[in-house]
Amino acid sequence: MRLRRKKHLDQRLEISQEYLVKISGNYPPNPNLPGEIDESLTPAEIFGNDNPTHLEIGCGKGQFILELAARHPEINFLAVELQPSVIVDAVKKIAEDDIKNVKFILTAAEYLARYIKPHTIERIYLNFSTPFPKKSQKNIRLTYSRYLELYKTLMVEGGEIHQKTDNMHLFEFSLEEYSKCGYHIRNISLDLHNSDFEGNIVTEYEYKFSSKGMPIYRVEAVKRD
Repeated sequence: MRLRRKKHLDQRLEISQEYLVKISGNYPPNPNLPGEIDESLTPAEIFGNDNPTHLEIGCGKGQFILELAARHPEINFLAVELQPSVIVDAVKKIAEDDIKNVKFILTAAEYLARYIKPHTIERIYLNFSTPFPKKSQKNIRLTYSRYLELYKTLMVEGGEIHQKTDNMHLFEFSLEEYSKCGYHIRNISLDLHNSDFEGNIVTEYEYKFSSKGMPIYRVEAVKRD
């Protein structure tokens, strides 16, 4: 579903530049750009420090990343979102809370290698990614093998993917793809909210689904070279 364009969106994006990783042609993504384009930066160049860096793909309105960044000021957080109308809301929340360890990238996941230097990300969060339920759509799921191989290039040795979803079929698909791509799978939960897992941050979608009694699935996948 296409989101309605917010009023004064361009002005709001301009005001948000302090919190955005500046890249050219970032929206909408242009599939005709040459594959060798490289505007990649290290986290040190983006944040001005050498702190560990985590990445959330599909940050939505930023509830998860805002809470996580507030809890861990010693970590840098990059948040990726494709919809500019959504990202301006996330930036607004971060600015209001004066959180300095978050930057946003307005792009699609498949373009991340153009903007982030290889082997610089310690952890990737995939929270309630669109399941794309049809078999013909499997190659655009964020845990499809081509994405998992991309994440390997971004992450350091031993880097982790932390995934949560309400969709059982996506979860099963993801477990198979992790195994196929050589990731080590650990800490599988088939009902997160009734487990002994500590420190969970409830996202907007998570609250919506769990309040209906739906189980939340969670897994960690570790990069192995």
